[in-house]
Amino acid sequence: MGTDRFRLVVIGLDSVSPDLLYRRFVPDMPRMQRWLAGAAHGTLTSCDPPITVPAWAVMFSGVDPGTLGLYGFRHRRPGSYDQMYTPLSTTPRHPMVWSTLSRLGKKVAVLGMPPGYPPPTVNGLSVSDFLTPESAQDWVNPARYRDQIARVAGGRFFDVPFRVEDRRQVATELSEMTRRRWKVARYLWRRDDWDLFVVHDIGPDRLHHTFWKYFDESHPRFEPGSEYASVASDFYRLLDEEVGEFLDDVGAEVAVLIASDHGSQAMRGCFCINDWLAREGFLAFHETPRVAGTPLEKARVDWSRTRAWGAGGYYARLFFNVRGREPEGIVDPTDIPGLTEQLRSRLDGVRLPSGQPLGIRLFSPSDVYRRVEGDPPDLMAYFGGTSWRSAGTVGHGRLFLEENDTGPDDAVHSFDGVIAWREADSVRPGELAPQRILDVGPTILRRFGVDPGPTVQGRPIPELLGH
Repeated sequence: MGTDRFRLVVIGLDSVSPDLLYRRFVPDMPRMQRWLAGAAHGTLTSCDPPITVPAWAVMFSGVDPGTLGLYGFRHRRPGSYDQMYTPLSTTPRHPMVWSTLSRLGKKVAVLGMPPGYPPPTVNGLSVSDFLTPESAQDWVNPARYRDQIARVAGGRFFDVPFRVEDRRQVATELSEMTRRRWKVARYLWRRDDWDLFVVHDIGPDRLHHTFWKYFDESHPRFEPGSEYASVASDFYRLLDEEVGEFLDDVGAEVAVLIASDHGSQAMRGCFCINDWLAREGFLAFHETPRVAGTPLEKARVDWSRTRAWGAGGYYARLFFNVRGREPEGIVDPTDIPGLTEQLRSRLDGVRLPSGQPLGIRLFSPSDVYRRVEGDPPDLMAYFGGTSWRSAGTVGHGRLFLEENDTGPDDAVHSFDGVIAWREADSVRPGELAPQRILDVGPTILRRFGVDPGPTVQGRPIPELLGH
């Protein structure tokens, strides 16, 4: 590089898997393929669970979800049965790299990286993420930049409704959001001499959830010849144009990291965890729900006879009704290990309608995290290697659903994301061995000459440390 000063741009493409970026959509992304030819690139293995929140925070902190106190998009408030909250930018219990670099005087911009609401205070500028409340006005920090960014964007660019029936509208709004987001990114890049510039794009994730069954012939509900058959290719072509134009502005003298928080795969369906718990005698009702899709909080749960219940999502969060912890707890804390093994044994026996094992991984947060902070579930469960969602609603009268219980959905998450780093004359292009998401943040800090410190669990990636 022509200067000793290190500068880095990070482009976060939510939900992009190696198959999508390196193989399936190669014909639609010529600019990205030329860029990748000069980059060190490969697979980035996500965290447990492989979900946007906490995965991006794991990436940029270098510590696991338990240490951060982040377990997903919704956490249960202690002492309640149905009160949930959405993590904020202040929830993680370890600093992100932009906070560390800000304290050291580096000029930082962060655009939409979750969890990002309210936008954190940095030495520069931050813009909130897709979890920003619809009516929020405090989505830029410092606030004085809000009106000019809004003018540049020309409309909302945080997110689009995607679990809806009108997929044509999703396609239109997705394209508009993507153009607006990258227009803002180019504007912010040009307005200052940033040391670290981070931009997150939720668009790929929304595309996969809404349109996967129209481009993947292996999807169990593949629809050939649909009017939506080209939506995915059109989107990746648009993404290639927008990111390519942004990279033209960045130039060759600035290091660039492109990464995803996790991958995506076809959704096989939903396993009704609470209906199963009720069938097995762990969850009891005063009156059995008769309406399919009844939220558990609207059902007449008999907590005096309930030992365990669950929450839906990409994985099942299981909670015990513990005496002294829950309002009507009946499970003695000393009985939790035995109850866990009872659940494990019975879940292992679950079979798909085809007769094949569902395949369940059941574990405690303390089994996989160095520390367990915040408000964790008691147990976590993956179904079919994360290819089956957890349906938390009840009253279905069966254990397996072909569709998501909270709205149309074609895709779920997988553990394999992507990583690509390009830095002229410093990082050798070529294929990387699979890397860990924990190691990205420490690598960034080390490239800025900062010791990650003993509290960081990840380790810098040697191939990306430069010559």
